[in-house]
Amino acid sequence: MGNPFLEVIDESTDLSLIEQARNGSRAALEKLILRHQAWIYNIAIRMVFHDQDAEEVTQEVLIKAITRLDSFQGKSQFRTWLYRITANHVLNMKRRGGEVQAQSFSHYAAAINAIPDLDLPDAKQMPVDVPLLVEEAKVSCTTGMLLCLDRKQRLVFTLGEIFGASDAVGSEILEMSPANFRQNLSRARRDLYQFMHGQCGLVNPDNPCRCPKKTRGFIDEGHVDPAHLQFVPQHRQSVAEAAEGMARSLEDTVEKQYATIFREHPFLEPKDQTNWLRLLLDTGDLRNTLRLN
Repeated sequence: MGNPFLEVIDESTDLSLIEQARNGSRAALEKLILRHQAWIYNIAIRMVFHDQDAEEVTQEVLIKAITRLDSFQGKSQFRTWLYRITANHVLNMKRRGGEVQAQSFSHYAAAINAIPDLDLPDAKQMPVDVPLLVEEAKVSCTTGMLLCLDRKQRLVFTLGEIFGASDAVGSEILEMSPANFRQNLSRARRDLYQFMHGQCGLVNPDNPCRCPKKTRGFIDEGHVDPAHLQFVPQHRQSVAEAAEGMARSLEDTVEKQYATIFREHPFLEPKDQTNWLRLLLDTGDLRNTLRLN
């Protein structure tokens, strides 16, 4: 589907699918969930980092949404209702994945600096092309930086800076004022971009940290698995391409260069979620609760 975080969206298809699902159409419910699950997954991956944990979080959110669908009365947009469930879940869920150990920017910098600068791995010994490994190291490292933000900042940054949601849309989902949303986004940008400006060489050429130099070290430390690339193989389009028409544009500043790094991250598709959803809908209790055909 298109970007659900646009200022103005057409929800006619969603509303039609909701009505059909309430009347027992399993096919309509599947279509409704599959329209939104990749967006929920892309929020989850930035909250917990590891793909398996993100899939688990996505499933938990979808189960909540499916079982509460009858409570949606159309008094707010479906987008607001669904992503408010998502936001509340990821802000209050148990720690998992990359969150298990609390991370700070100082600790993250120390961990990166402790990884030696090495030559690129031998292409003949790698199961994938070396440039893919470098890209995996870059996306893994910059995604990991998000874990140094607290949960609220991380979620606000994901919605506002990466997905380009406006203050009005972001504040509606997070149930805060637009001014509060802007303040949280400003703090997240400040903390993250100050760290990157002092540590990362992607924008500031004075910094010695370079993704190609760290790639082999990331592999040796287990942060990048050449046999299981978490980000790059699933890359069908960038976040910026998926979120085309995003409301929040970027001014031509150094901050834009940092924000662009995150908007160029891959927009990921969760693995095998269709089969998971069908297995879920086949459970007797849920079928009876939803009165599915």
